[in-house]
Amino acid sequence: MSATASFLDHGSCQRPAVFDVDAVRVQFPILRKTVHGRPLVYLDNAATSQKPQAVIDAILRFYTSDCSNIHRGVHLLAERATADYESARAKVQRFIGARHAHEVVFVRGTTEAINLVAQSFGRQRVQAGDEILVSAMEHHSNIIPWQMLCRAQGSILRVVPVDDAGELMLGEYERLLSPKTRLVAVTHASNVLGTVAPLAEIIAMAHRRNVPVLVDGAQAVPHFPVDVERLDCDFYAFSGHKLYGPTGIGVLYGKAELLDSMPPYQGGGGMIRSVAFEETVYDRPPQRFEAGTPDIAGAIGLGAAVDFVDQVGLDLIAAHEQSLLSYATQSLSAVPGIRLIGTAGQKVAILSFVLDGVHPHDVGTILDHQGIATRTGHHCAQPLMERFQVPATTRASLALYNTREEIDALIQGLHKVSEVLR
Repeated sequence: MSATASFLDHGSCQRPAVFDVDAVRVQFPILRKTVHGRPLVYLDNAATSQKPQAVIDAILRFYTSDCSNIHRGVHLLAERATADYESARAKVQRFIGARHAHEVVFVRGTTEAINLVAQSFGRQRVQAGDEILVSAMEHHSNIIPWQMLCRAQGSILRVVPVDDAGELMLGEYERLLSPKTRLVAVTHASNVLGTVAPLAEIIAMAHRRNVPVLVDGAQAVPHFPVDVERLDCDFYAFSGHKLYGPTGIGVLYGKAELLDSMPPYQGGGGMIRSVAFEETVYDRPPQRFEAGTPDIAGAIGLGAAVDFVDQVGLDLIAAHEQSLLSYATQSLSAVPGIRLIGTAGQKVAILSFVLDGVHPHDVGTILDHQGIATRTGHHCAQPLMERFQVPATTRASLALYNTREEIDALIQGLHKVSEVLR
């Protein structure tokens, strides 16, 4: 292992001077796997990322050394588990720039975070005839909860369009904001197009009208630094499994005063101060929204993932991924019959494309037999597929451990697709 690689040794807090992709890759055991006799080329990171050894070890350590329920036990294991769980919350707080640890609520993922806001905050705020704004490039998880709320409350869902490059049309957004608008819910980065939304403008325009903004950050936090205080968003949601952490754990950030005003989303143990048959007194956030035994190991694993990303450096990760994105965009554009869907000026490293005359599922199947993992389908964004008049795309999504050689393998795989099917 090179000298640069040592920064990722367990327990190290040093940061590298330059990004060393080989030093990163050795930390991911699954990248040594072969698929159909070929080295794994994993380009499905927008669906879920792979896990470094440090995260795997943190989860294993909890289950083998400190396994206990949290918050109410007085024995040593309970105290250690509680400390690690709350330490993970503090790590997330620092990672996203939240002012207070109690503004960080652990949930199952982005989907649950958005549903929590819709069913708690939304039902208080949105009434018949009111409007909620979303964009045309939202994941289903940032559409359906608002549809459900609108149906229940008799309110209206409005959609901000995107242009042919996949960029949100700010002029239309400003036009749609009205005295009836009660909430804006928008993605930070599109899981299909890679488009990074102009959040500063979106949030400022909404706040001038006293409209709160929820941000779906699932595709943003793995790729570049996020500071919720600087953004001034009211809610921010993301999933651990896209940030090199475990599945089944995620985060809802909410401004303290908003969380304080919200009723609980679920009832049960752990979210109360006192219970009587006549009346229950709820605990303060975040415990108010964490009913029952939480995913303790998942939170600890997420904390380890945050440590890992911090040690590598999001600034270095972003630069590496943007270099890969530029190389992949040029390489894909040279493949005959390829059409890229989403060509915004500011993107995370996601490339969706269609190949003339070939269904994306066939593309994905043939690539898989070359050891290349991509995602095919509508990517839980069917309205966006309709906007671009395609039933589905093939999506290659990149992460910090991907290389130019893997992009070359993708291009060779696409030529193989053409040979077989065209």
